[in-house]
Amino acid sequence: MTTTPDNRLEICALPAFTDNYIWLLADHSNQACAVVDPGDAGPVQAWLAEHPGWVLTDVLITHHHSDHVGGIEKLKSAFDLLVHGPENEPIPYRDRPLKDGDLIQVLGRTINVIGVPGHTSGHLAYHLVDENVLFSGDTLFSAGCGRLFEGTPLQMLTSLECLAALPEQTQVYCAHEYTLSNLRFALAVDPDNQQIAERLAEVCEIRDRGECTLPTRIGVERAFNPFLRVREAKIVEAIERHAGLTIRSAEECFAAMRKWKDNF
Repeated sequence: MTTTPDNRLEICALPAFTDNYIWLLADHSNQACAVVDPGDAGPVQAWLAEHPGWVLTDVLITHHHSDHVGGIEKLKSAFDLLVHGPENEPIPYRDRPLKDGDLIQVLGRTINVIGVPGHTSGHLAYHLVDENVLFSGDTLFSAGCGRLFEGTPLQMLTSLECLAALPEQTQVYCAHEYTLSNLRFALAVDPDNQQIAERLAEVCEIRDRGECTLPTRIGVERAFNPFLRVREAKIVEAIERHAGLTIRSAEECFAAMRKWKDNF
């Protein structure tokens, strides 16, 4: 949960399914809220029931997978809201199709829409410009990245490096609680990295308490996330040893790393 004191924007994690997070943006000055990727309407409806007088105005969708869009129908039928989502993906009840470079206003905030294909062909991320907050869906995870269902390794690498170029203090809210497994993989890739080992121990304690490990930050991801480090010599060497390959490019390194993670 994050509160911005000057304009009272609170970001709440609503757990769904096994490891999904639906992110709810609460504007206390207007008692209006928006949600990101409501795969299930239930957690959103429960939050609204606990906060009488609040109005749900917007739904932001990163991509078309059912665990991200499954709750739209119920929410759309219950509230007068706008559904924003990728223009070239089948988003149910979408009111506003979006593409890379669009600027939209939600809860009075400016949001920069960033095209990040790889996990799916039309995947979007949402960057709240003034708050320096990123909703990365299933593209950038804490210490990891999404699987390649529709895109290519080069597309995903390009998308990740685009997000990594955001300011290092940018808070990253991804759509799944994958931090623990991702850090275990990161340590397998870079076993002598004491910072990763220390963060892994911290995250183990956080998860033992049943708490959320997010948000992460862009600066942290640049340091820990192996998928953002495919241009580093020590990472390339680790991938070469594991895969038995000669790596000639960052794209090849990424592709081999993603294959390793898929089978980790």
